[in-house]
Amino acid sequence: MNGLRVIPTWQHGRERLYVCLPDGRNLAWYDRETARVNLLREDQEEEVLNALRPYLTGPVSVGPPPVPTPAELARLTLHPDDDLAPNRPGEALLIALDRDPGPVRRLRPDPRRRALATEQTVGEALDRLRESGWHALHSIPLPGGDRIHHLLIGPGGLYAVHTLYARKQRVTVADPRIALGRHEPVPVLRRVRADADRASHALTAEVRAVLVLVGASAVTVQTPPPEMRVLTDDALDALTRPGGVLKPADIEALHAMARDRNTWSRL
Repeated sequence: MNGLRVIPTWQHGRERLYVCLPDGRNLAWYDRETARVNLLREDQEEEVLNALRPYLTGPVSVGPPPVPTPAELARLTLHPDDDLAPNRPGEALLIALDRDPGPVRRLRPDPRRRALATEQTVGEALDRLRESGWHALHSIPLPGGDRIHHLLIGPGGLYAVHTLYARKQRVTVADPRIALGRHEPVPVLRRVRADADRASHALTAEVRAVLVLVGASAVTVQTPPPEMRVLTDDALDALTRPGGVLKPADIEALHAMARDRNTWSRL
């Protein structure tokens, strides 16, 4: 068969090479990450492999496309308006600032902008963990106007991550309160625990609470908060060290459930 075209595409951060007929119909696709050629028509295997030969970097497996898992089917049937996966870090703050930028103040910046920069710093770091098998969701809306800043799902379990701006400040942790510099202590840790508890209820799985202090100059823990992690933004890789808690299929299933807005609206 002559005239086959190879068209590269990117889907969900993964490169695929599609082999197409001149009229645009697909015959197969090559997934570099799994080193597999998925054939839609087995009688054209030789022609497809010949077309892909310049792009193959080693041995590949060849066969029909795999049957979608329940998690993949759930993702495919999810309405775009209900899919939280495209949310950017600080999505809710970005929308709020777009609607109402507020006055320009040099001496006392809008606290929303500090909060946004904080969520973006942590969110971008969590997104980089994808290569290690982790999924991060951002700005998950909860009934009542609350939201979970970040939800991390991976081999080490699930984490509800709350961020706090602490640039160049000494932080004192005395459960349930956090003191930034000379400011009065505030019971932030109650909110962090509540977010994790609500996530556990929504996903019917254990979700651990994490508070990330962004830019802190020093952290003193007077009363360690039980069943909670308090980290600085340069120590986020500590979350990925535990492993063996969730299997890949469980990770995908929980991610499919968590990215569905309707999962959280029932709380």
